[in-house]
Amino acid sequence: MTELLIAPPASPGPPREGDALPGRRAVRAARRSRPPLLLVIPGLVTAAVALLPLVYLGVRSFEDGTGVVADVLLRERTARLLLRSLLLAGAVTTACLAIGVALAWLTVRSDLPGRRFWAVLAALPLAIPTYVAGFAWISLLPDLAGFFGAFVVLTACSYPYVLLPVAAALRRMDPAGEEVARSLGLSPWQAFRRATLPQLRPALAAGGLLVALYTLSDFGAVSIMRFDAFTRVIYTSYRSSFDRTPAAVLGLLLVAVTLVLVWLEARSRGRASYSRVGQGGARQGAVSRLGRRRLPALLLPATVAGLSLGLPAAALLYWTAVGVRGGLPGSDLGGAAATSLAFAALGALVTTLLAIPVGVLAARRAGRLPRLLERASWAGHALPGIVVAFSLVFLSVRYAFPLYQRTPVLVLAYAVLFLPLAIGAVHASAAQSPPGLEEVARSTGAGPTAVLRRVTLPLAAPGIGAGAVLVFLTCMKELPATLLLQPLGSGTLATKLWTETGVAAYSAAAPYAALLVLLSALPTYLLGMRTGAFDGRGRR
Repeated sequence: MTELLIAPPASPGPPREGDALPGRRAVRAARRSRPPLLLVIPGLVTAAVALLPLVYLGVRSFEDGTGVVADVLLRERTARLLLRSLLLAGAVTTACLAIGVALAWLTVRSDLPGRRFWAVLAALPLAIPTYVAGFAWISLLPDLAGFFGAFVVLTACSYPYVLLPVAAALRRMDPAGEEVARSLGLSPWQAFRRATLPQLRPALAAGGLLVALYTLSDFGAVSIMRFDAFTRVIYTSYRSSFDRTPAAVLGLLLVAVTLVLVWLEARSRGRASYSRVGQGGARQGAVSRLGRRRLPALLLPATVAGLSLGLPAAALLYWTAVGVRGGLPGSDLGGAAATSLAFAALGALVTTLLAIPVGVLAARRAGRLPRLLERASWAGHALPGIVVAFSLVFLSVRYAFPLYQRTPVLVLAYAVLFLPLAIGAVHASAAQSPPGLEEVARSTGAGPTAVLRRVTLPLAAPGIGAGAVLVFLTCMKELPATLLLQPLGSGTLATKLWTETGVAAYSAAAPYAALLVLLSALPTYLLGMRTGAFDGRGRR
């Protein structure tokens, strides 16, 4: 799923003449060999880390018996909450699919004027956290709240999750099918719908799943827009009651919904093959001429950029200008920025180290264990940050009190939340590199450790780096877990912004929001370059 956000690296060519080639017995033995303990043991540690919140939810939900769980699940309010959350996720996902596909086609397959420029702008909303966008919208349009407000903000921030994988898929796709369809007399739209769109199914399914999960787990936008979704109700339940069992039960229900969505995504892909047979025609498709529709076509990227970037930028500039009159929080602003960068860097480092064994195992070894380890990593990602934070508070207070409200617990929360982002990137990169090179190394007598260090990890390095960038960006924007787990006396840009927004001090909040967006823009640009989303060039 997430790996489709990361364009696979170019695979090295076959072994050169004179290289040692493995015998058939050696190759077969290598393929049948069990996963090395060097990867299995760290992989089990990674799975255990990802499953920590579920342990808490299970203990908290069932400690008073199954009757309490049934009572919470059968309440009319729970049914309404589930329906409202699913409606929001469905509406946002549908809108993001439409916007993402349209923008990807315009910037990759058409002669849209300035398409490289529009490709850059289209991916930049990834740098804007939903709570920053929500702050911008609500500060300029106070009446924008509820379902519609949450829908607008989440759509404006989430459509790049569809745009990036679809643009990458369009750029790598063999255009032969579409060319055959055109030769049979089909119009450009008919050829796209019948030949190209089916090949985009994996990218669409993966992007749609990410948007749906992101919407269900979002806390900032729904809270600012005062829309009662799962995360806001869970947070309110935790804060307003000593009995946290109902909140834990709602967290388990959210996990169940996520598992259903993941299953539906896997079913939507089916068993069809979407890869080229043989060397194929590794070339880009012909650019479609828009003709008289070129100028009208500009309305879509211009409108999307205006709503997702222009309006937040205008709000931030306005409130920052207002705040300048009262004096900017200079030293506080710099300290919050340094703290944000430090926490995000530690989170990216630890998460990537935990992801490497699982990603390599899933890409290189078939079997039940690698699949279980990879799927276990989604457990924490399925939960909102507020639930993960409270689970780690519970576990640290009871079993590791010296670590309570210390940096290691916050970094652990980042790892639990964002493991799938790094694992997906590592998996995609390792899967695209030829396993024959590892088999050659084994046939020469190299052990599993040497093969991993000298062959596997260097081949997967581009994906590992891209995954680390994606995790760093996401850690920078994470709000609820940071809000509850940050060490005493520290403050990040996100938490400072949230504190000021909570008392409607928009002019004081704006500098934190503006600096957070600026710091997030660089990793977003690097990610866009890695995926090829910013590459507007093509054959004319």
